[in-house]
Amino acid sequence: MHASPDRMSAQAARTRSVSARLRVISITSATMLMASCSEGVLDPHGPVGKAERVILYDSTAIMLAVIVPVIVLTLVFAWWFRARNRQARYRPDWEYSGRIEMIIWSIPALVVLFLGGIAWTGSHDLEPSVPLKETTAPLDIEVVSLDWRWLFIYPHEGIASLNRLVVPAGVPLRFRLTSTTVMNSFFVPQLGSQIYAMPNMVTQLNLKADEPGTFEGLSAMFSGDGFSDMRFDLVATEPEAFKDWVNATKAQGGVLDARTFEELSKPAKADGVQTYAQVSESLFDRISSGSTATVSPQRGQ
Repeated sequence: MHASPDRMSAQAARTRSVSARLRVISITSATMLMASCSEGVLDPHGPVGKAERVILYDSTAIMLAVIVPVIVLTLVFAWWFRARNRQARYRPDWEYSGRIEMIIWSIPALVVLFLGGIAWTGSHDLEPSVPLKETTAPLDIEVVSLDWRWLFIYPHEGIASLNRLVVPAGVPLRFRLTSTTVMNSFFVPQLGSQIYAMPNMVTQLNLKADEPGTFEGLSAMFSGDGFSDMRFDLVATEPEAFKDWVNATKAQGGVLDARTFEELSKPAKADGVQTYAQVSESLFDRISSGSTATVSPQRGQ
C-alpha cells in the first residue's frame, strides 16, 4: 500500500518546516553566543579580568574532560546494548570490578584536586585588596553605594561624580568602598573582581583598564526597588584627557558636603550624571563610620 501524493507532499512540507526552524534556532543560538563574548567577563580589558578568564577557561576544560566522555559513552552504551545487537552480552550476576571502581573514584578525585588547586592559587593571586604589580602610582577612588545610585569620590583631586566613573587608562585603580544602607556589590565585568560594599565597613579593590573605552558597571546584588537601574559607565580615557576632565569638573562648580550627601542618601532611582567640584574633608571616612554631621567643605587641589 503506497501513500498518496498529497500525503507525501504534506509530509515533505512538514519536514522542510522543521528543518527551517532548526536552522533558525541554530543561527540564533550561535549569534547570541558570539554576541555574549563581545562584552562581559569573556571580553576583559584589564589584568584582573584576563586572569579570571584564564581561570574560567581552565575550570571549563577540566570539567569537560569528564562531561564529554560521559556523554559519548552514554551514547555508545545505548547503541551497543540495543535489542538487535546479538554480540552484546547480558550479565545479570555481575556486580563488582576493582579496575572500574578505581577509574570511577580516581577521576572525580582528580577533578576536585585540579579545581581546588585553581581556586586556591587564584584566590591568593587575585586577592582584591592586594595592589597590582605596577610601577605607576595608583589612582585612589572612594566608592559609596547609595539607594540606588553610585557615588565616586576622588580624594586627591578633591572632586566627586555621581553614576559615572572616569579613570585614566593604563593607571592602577585603588578603590575603597562602603555603603549607606544595605550591602551591595560593585562589579565592572570587563575589568573583573566584584566586591561587596557594606555599611559601617570599608572594603578594598584594585583594578586597571588597559586601554581607553567605556565599560558597564553595575550592582550585582539585589538591594530594593531601584536595583535594576543601579548602573554606571566606567570611562577609561587617555591620561591627558583625564586631567582635562578633572579641570572641567572643578570649573563646573558644586559642593558635596554633609547637607548635599544627606539628600543623595535618600532612596531615589538613577537620575543622570552629576559632578561636584568640592568635597568635604574626610567625607568618605565619616560615611563609612556612620557619621556625616558637621562636615566642612574642602576645595580640591
